Amino acid sequence: VQLQASGGGLVQPGQSLTLSCAASGTGSGITFRGWYRQPQGKQRELVAAIARDGLTNYADSVKGRFTISRDTAKNTVSLQMNSLKPEDTAVYYCKLTRWGTYHYWGQGTLVTVSS
Repeated sequence: VQLQASGGGLVQPGQSLTLSCAASGTGSGITFRGWYRQPQGKQRELVAAIARDGLTNYADSVKGRFTISRDTAKNTVSLQMNSLKPEDTAVYYCKLTRWGTYHYWGQGTLVTVSS
């Protein structure tokens, strides 16, 4: 399984950014796809997730601003981030889980929110 994350960059507060995570070699049994982030010097935290049945889950800090979506045909998950704040600055990682057991991570993409 390979995950390729893209879309990070430098934006000003209040602007938007969309991250994408393309998966290959996954086969069947995907039970979880999500985005985590790790600010410098802090622990990695869950930002948004989408389960096999389509249910979504968001960190309180991003609810109403971020939206996770998936394109099953392209095996891609996206994270639309609106109204970005400086505290959203972090390296963002996508994650995929198969059969609830096997976990895979993308390489990370840096999002910097600064004026």
